[in-house]
Amino acid sequence: MKKIAVVTGSSRGIGRGIADMLHENGYQVIYSGTKAQRPENLPQDRDYFPCNIAEKDQREALIQYALDTYGRLDVLVNNAGVAPLVRKDILEMEEKSFDRVLGINLKGTFFLCQLAANAMLNGKKTLSDYAPRIINIGSISAYTSSIARGEYCISKAGLAMVTQLLADRLAAESIPVFEVRPGIIETDMTHVVHDKYQKLIDEGLLPVPKFGKPEDVAKMVLACCSGLLDYSAGQVLNADGGFALRRL
Repeated sequence: MKKIAVVTGSSRGIGRGIADMLHENGYQVIYSGTKAQRPENLPQDRDYFPCNIAEKDQREALIQYALDTYGRLDVLVNNAGVAPLVRKDILEMEEKSFDRVLGINLKGTFFLCQLAANAMLNGKKTLSDYAPRIINIGSISAYTSSIARGEYCISKAGLAMVTQLLADRLAAESIPVFEVRPGIIETDMTHVVHDKYQKLIDEGLLPVPKFGKPEDVAKMVLACCSGLLDYSAGQVLNADGGFALRRL
């Protein structure tokens, strides 16, 4: 029986790269995005279920769809996330922007994790050869100040603690929880600041002197799914070109 993976925010970008790689490696993947219509460029043999993770009823519907359709949930990859609609200095940040970003990136992700974790615990009671896992897609913004998009940084710092808390709670249940932390990845989200980041890379910001690709993140997700990292709890994998290194 195929393992079932749900990947949120997988209509494009990093999420699409993750979902495609899991599909290519034998998973039955439920692609998910906020649009009601399946993406036009998504092959017809791929499953798609719309979900705005900021909405409680839609989170519940997504997990229930996986269980009703396939009878199990083996992998949840929490990739869905947004940047501020307008970048503003933190002294000018608007409350509605803060609420929007944290409502999706932090609150929505946490409560989707909660639903999935409980479904996985129930599955362990009835399914044989069942080794579920949760993988959160964080960001180097969890520990890197960016004062023009503070709400995003705060949301990713919170998500890092969500990973630690879930890892602590679920480790004894043999449900590993990981965080993959992308750096500067070439996507639609970074397109508007591509020249800025390219200049920083050219000036030596990264030990690996180039933009990352969605598949670089996807490979680390696949490693988390492999079982080879399971003697850990809350492990963070940096898909960042070496950004996290402290260098002189």
